[in-house]
Amino acid sequence: WEPAELEYEGMIKTDPGARGIHFLLGRLLLSRPDAGPDAPERAKQEFLKEIQIDPGNAGAEYILGELARHDEQWDEAILRFSQAAKLNPNYAEAYLGWGFCLVTVKKYEDAIAPLRMAERLTPGNPEVHHTLATALERSGHKAEAEKEFAIHRSLSSASGPQRPE
Repeated sequence: WEPAELEYEGMIKTDPGARGIHFLLGRLLLSRPDAGPDAPERAKQEFLKEIQIDPGNAGAEYILGELARHDEQWDEAILRFSQAAKLNPNYAEAYLGWGFCLVTVKKYEDAIAPLRMAERLTPGNPEVHHTLATALERSGHKAEAEKEFAIHRSLSSASGPQRPE
């Protein structure tokens, strides 16, 4: 990690506006096992710099969403996940993160559309079905929710232990 970090930092000194380097440095900071407690904040700053250089970087938006979700900054997470999904309409994880955060803040009806998109993109993901089922159930769509819970149970039993509903 250290040689790569030094190389990325050298590239940034040579050309601070180069596309992709801040993203790579941010990813490295998050993946480095000995990065220290300030690594998430340092990585966040790198992703923000990347977005200034490349506003179309859906990956940077997504990771910023994950960092915000981890810190329970729900509005920020929702904004970042929705932006990542807009930038890359095939980004299933962004739709799932977006929908999950909306469920967390009890905006169940709003969560259904992004979760349906995540379901279309990754129909075999049990987490998508569970989160969608929760949104449907809590917004009054009981029959649809039961179908999704059943799909979740089926997928979960095929892949391992279930999480409680």
